[in-house]
Amino acid sequence: MRAFVFDRYKQPLHEADVPEPAVGTRDVLVSVSAAGVNQLDDKIRDGEFKPILHYTPPLTLGHDVAGTVVSVGAHVRGFEAGDKVYSRPRDYRIGTFAERIAIDQADLAVAPASIGPVEAASLPLVALTAWQALVEKGRVTGGQKVLVHAGAGGVGSIAIQLAKHLGAQVATTVSGRNADFVRELGADVVIDYHTQDFGKELSGYDFVLDSLGGEHLLESLRVLRPGGKAMGIYGVPDPAFAKEIGANPIVRLVIAARSRTTCSLARKLGVTYEFLFMHASGEQLRLIADLVDAGSIRPVVGATFAFDQTPEALASLGKSSIRGKSVITVP
Repeated sequence: MRAFVFDRYKQPLHEADVPEPAVGTRDVLVSVSAAGVNQLDDKIRDGEFKPILHYTPPLTLGHDVAGTVVSVGAHVRGFEAGDKVYSRPRDYRIGTFAERIAIDQADLAVAPASIGPVEAASLPLVALTAWQALVEKGRVTGGQKVLVHAGAGGVGSIAIQLAKHLGAQVATTVSGRNADFVRELGADVVIDYHTQDFGKELSGYDFVLDSLGGEHLLESLRVLRPGGKAMGIYGVPDPAFAKEIGANPIVRLVIAARSRTTCSLARKLGVTYEFLFMHASGEQLRLIADLVDAGSIRPVVGATFAFDQTPEALASLGKSSIRGKSVITVP
């Protein structure tokens, strides 16, 4: 079976012939039609997540998939051959940059009926991230003020739409050329980060979704009202996250040291900081599919690549001004 793997950390992705997936009793074998490309793929390849995700190369990358069910395990219920599905497979079972993948049924959902496989493959990781930040952990409700950083990106473009669906007033930071684009997604307040300082323009926010880290995260804490919450998806994990993943004592100490400045400032300001590392959920994907089919969320695909171009698709992350997501199509 054709797949794209890396053999050692920091080495480039390349095509390889890998064994067919083993299909367990709770697994669904999916023929891949399209696979989304995420920063997480490149960070795993680069070794950035080795302390918390203990992968052993060679490893097939890929965290998003849309495709067709080929077969199901003996204990699978609710899926059958021919179903059009989408998923973000759970950690340690990734590998969507391949012709086929076996996915636990709990991580799988029927794809939205109103869109094709390319659009469906763009959604799982970023839509689950937005859902878990805003709904599961942030508990955003109507009338609240929400700031979404990098609103033209993969997570940001979905988070703006989801926050508006929840009834929030939404601000976002983008480059000036993307201002009209994010307004079309539903943003009420648009900050051009080239010419404006969001820390001076905004105040009294209930929730911030931060995908930038560093000084942006610290400034984000300052725009919150007392009791507000900042959710980080990039940069500094917090001690609660280290405990949640069962990190060893050394990793916990490192995380505590790195997050000390952020957590101290949050306490001083009377706000909360939490780090989110999204988890797989077929149940949440079913709810997201309903929102897509109802027109409340639309996928944003900025570029597509042929399967042969998978290494180029991964290498393009962060080096281009693509709106939304890049997606690989599999013949």
